[in-house]
Amino acid sequence: MRFLDLIAKKRDGGVHTEEELRQVAQAASDGAVPDYQLSAWLMAVCCRGMTPQETAVLTREMARSGEPLDLSSLKAPKVDKHSTGGVGDGVSIALAPAAAACGAVVPMMSGRGLGHTGGTLDKLEAIPGFRVRLGAAEIKSELSRLGVALFGQTERLAPADRKLYALRDATATVQSRPLIVGSILSKKLAEDLDALVLDVKAGSGAIFKDVESAEDLAKALVSTAKRAGLSCAAVLTSMDQPLGRCVGNALEIKQALEVLHGDFRASDYAECLLALGGWMLKLCGLASSESEGARKIEAALKDGRAARRFQDLVRAQGGDVSVVEDPGRLAKAALSRAFKAPKDGFVCRLDARVVGEAAVRLGAGRATMEDKLDYGAGFTLEKKVGERVRRGETIATAYAADEARLSDGLSHLASGVDISPRRPRAVPVVLKVLK
Repeated sequence: MRFLDLIAKKRDGGVHTEEELRQVAQAASDGAVPDYQLSAWLMAVCCRGMTPQETAVLTREMARSGEPLDLSSLKAPKVDKHSTGGVGDGVSIALAPAAAACGAVVPMMSGRGLGHTGGTLDKLEAIPGFRVRLGAAEIKSELSRLGVALFGQTERLAPADRKLYALRDATATVQSRPLIVGSILSKKLAEDLDALVLDVKAGSGAIFKDVESAEDLAKALVSTAKRAGLSCAAVLTSMDQPLGRCVGNALEIKQALEVLHGDFRASDYAECLLALGGWMLKLCGLASSESEGARKIEAALKDGRAARRFQDLVRAQGGDVSVVEDPGRLAKAALSRAFKAPKDGFVCRLDARVVGEAAVRLGAGRATMEDKLDYGAGFTLEKKVGERVRRGETIATAYAADEARLSDGLSHLASGVDISPRRPRAVPVVLKVLK
């Protein structure tokens, strides 16, 4: 069938056959179809949707579009975690080595930040020398030796997703649920996993602001994963305020290192990490329940095994291992300034999206993929929602390279912070688990 006919079929509400969806994935991976036709098909899907069966088939064909990882020689259970994105969400950096220290093999493929959300690869590159671009042979070797690797999507791993994702970003089709499902799961299926845990965010800083829409996405992801034979659970977590107390690349590496050394002062970050880690170990058979899995993850963080595994990982990927013991060696911004409370009360709003956007203005994120990052830029959050604050007390400290960025970031931050005379109702970090 001509690709033009596929566009028309979906435009008119038709249901694609397996062969037609295989043709779409092939066209996206080999460049045989011009971008404008692929874009037209994406818009048709965005407007007309896809059936669960179509979504599952598209996901499978995207996963098969290149050269999937072959990890069949590794006997330990293989498990990964994926977050739908948020602000301050550097959980993967501490979670991956902790799960590996508990006996899992963790091929954790991550992405870069764009807009108000941060990216794990950008955070890792705040460690001097750290390489995130690994070939399939190096990934497999590192997994065999250490049980963990943190890397970006390779050129030949689900290339159909690489093309379609780039076009979605440029054609206002990012929020199409079947396309989100296909993009996330095709990469994970290509990793040759036994199990997958999804961290689906809900709130102002997430893809979907309301819990109902986030839950619908979680259900679609879990259902599609199971259709593909992948054991899966989705943990629905709150993203109305940033996770943890740091936003920015080097700052979030520092926080992850604190957690890796058993410091759980960033309590919401630790709670999210233990919930996800518990399900990772449960699904891959290394714990009888998610609570037992969480206890095992916590033990690996407390007794130093996770930190040692992360140090080995940093060394293997060319990074400066000295930062693991001395985070003070990480990049620092030239300037800092406090954002102070204008009155007494309780922090009742610390809008995650606004904080993320303000961090971009400081230089910690990208407005476009071409923007250069300032690894030392960002915020430390001295106060979170529900905490008491006195007039003149510091709520957050901003870090940037120059006065203009500092002023711009702080000015934007102010629009996302509210103080109330009454303590707001506490919102749990973990909202729901779907499996």
